[in-house]
Amino acid sequence: MAALAWLLIPVAAAVVAALWGSWAARNRKAGDVSELAGYEKFREAMERREATGRPETMERSDSGTGSA
Repeated sequence: MAALAWLLIPVAAAVVAALWGSWAARNRKAGDVSELAGYEKFREAMERREATGRPETMERSDSGTGSA
């Protein structure tokens, strides 16, 4: 009977591993649509920024207020 109990441990581990493997390999394509839409908005914003040039707040100022 003790041998049967020791055999049950690896069998249970194999079942748990199979369940976890099937869960980890599930199809997760539903979230890609919203992520790609957000990426497309980001690209459009960057292209608009390049077309208009850099904003003045981003340019380096040599007004002498910093350290020498």
